[in-house]
Amino acid sequence: MGVDDKIENAAEGWQGKAKEAAGEATGDRDLAAEGRADQTKADLKQAGEKVKDAFKQE
Repeated sequence: MGVDDKIENAAEGWQGKAKEAAGEATGDRDLAAEGRADQTKADLKQAGEKVKDAFKQE
């Protein structure tokens, strides 16, 4: 996995956490849900990169 991809996925996860926290703090359930969705998306991208790396090593 490229370092750039790793950083990009981590940043997307952090942004999702920030959105979720802001949504919960303000009572904006849509924003909180969007933040959770962003985190899930980042996690899936990270998992996909790990799968690619596993096949590259073989």
